[in-house]
Amino acid sequence: MFKGLKPIVYNGQEVWPLIEGGKGVAATNHASAGAWAAAGGIGTVSAVNADSYDAEGKIIPQIYKALTRRERHEELIAFAIEGAVQQVKRAFEISGGKGAININVLWEMGGAQRILHGVLERTRGMVAGVTCGAGMPYKLSEITASYGVSYLPIVSSGRAFRALWKRAYSKAAEWLAAVVYEDPWLAGGHNGLSNAEDPRAPQDPYPRVKELRAVMREGGISDDVPIVMAGGVWYLRDWADWIDNPELGTIAFQFGTRPLLTKESPIPEGWKAKLMEIEEGDVLLHRFSPTGFYSSAVRNPFLRNLEARSERQIPYSTEQAGDHTFQLDAGVKSRNFWVTRNDLLRAREWVGLGFTEALKTPDNTLIFVDTAERQLIRKDQADCMGCLSQCSFSSWADSETNSTGRLADPRSFCIQKTLQDIAHGGPTDQNLMFAGHSAYNFKRDPFYSNGFVPTVKQLVDRILTGD
Repeated sequence: MFKGLKPIVYNGQEVWPLIEGGKGVAATNHASAGAWAAAGGIGTVSAVNADSYDAEGKIIPQIYKALTRRERHEELIAFAIEGAVQQVKRAFEISGGKGAININVLWEMGGAQRILHGVLERTRGMVAGVTCGAGMPYKLSEITASYGVSYLPIVSSGRAFRALWKRAYSKAAEWLAAVVYEDPWLAGGHNGLSNAEDPRAPQDPYPRVKELRAVMREGGISDDVPIVMAGGVWYLRDWADWIDNPELGTIAFQFGTRPLLTKESPIPEGWKAKLMEIEEGDVLLHRFSPTGFYSSAVRNPFLRNLEARSERQIPYSTEQAGDHTFQLDAGVKSRNFWVTRNDLLRAREWVGLGFTEALKTPDNTLIFVDTAERQLIRKDQADCMGCLSQCSFSSWADSETNSTGRLADPRSFCIQKTLQDIAHGGPTDQNLMFAGHSAYNFKRDPFYSNGFVPTVKQLVDRILTGD
């Protein structure tokens, strides 16, 4: 047992202060969450478009039949509720009454509030808490409290928590089980890096967490309510000075990347094998996500293609003005595009290389792609099923008009399609592969030598030693 680490009381029973991160579309499910809880920790079922199963236990493919986005959005919500309910019930059974089962939702996912109501209504007595980030989930406390379930907001600064506390959470203070601090420079997946923060200049999490605790104390929140450190957590020994530290109060730790590589982890074998090859620096903090948030993923050919797409980009004017005095004659049929001389030459060069199609972005720029990529972008935009509350890629919005009012952005991608594909056996190099920035440890950590893949129980036991 690592020095100073003690169980915490959560949902009325003692559990280890170790939380399994609830990774988006089908990357954590009942098997991993149930096993994590059975090992005495807090397992997390991802309630983001979770898988459901047929009578034989086979995954039911989420195929959309409706013709309009609005109708497909309704199909998506039905899939999401049914899948999450099945996952929670199975996880609860596997846990055998040990540990606890949380669910994780993204506030910016399409239909988030309806899905949360739908899942909590049908899983009474099974879900201990709801972790929720990706946006400012003001209504989270009100919804979970109405089912007698705790809430664990995910924030990346004391400032964000203060806004949530003042506006909403203080009214349901007794249901606040913990506050998750997700480090925006270290965590995998979407994160809460603000426009005032530099993606290339990581800040030490300690002062930020200390500030978060100060904000919590200011609101009268007991030091027994844990702050969960999420992002970059691998070895507990690296966090020895955080444990039992009066400045920080009670601390728990969330593991998102490490549980990807276990026997019970639902991700495909090809993805597991790829994790063993990641080097330091292979995970990129980028802003291609259609959510508008920064996110971290492996810099594979899929991500490199998005980088290259954005590099083949020039600004334009619709009339001759300033230094935009040259009429664009490459990649466009209309004569209404005025560019600089230098950009005209670049556009001609790209067209010569086969990037013959210019696509407009919402920022009065053009990107250049080949014909096949143009067709794929347009098809993915047309197939949108409203998986986000707002999507820059398809310009869908979960509103009366179902539109953001902005041009669809071809620099982004369909996140639902790629996450579903990689989670169900699609190629790891042609899909978005979320990972935290400490994923390179799979290659370095002796625990995984000779290709060893632990069970969840073996992983939890290992973590408890400090390693």
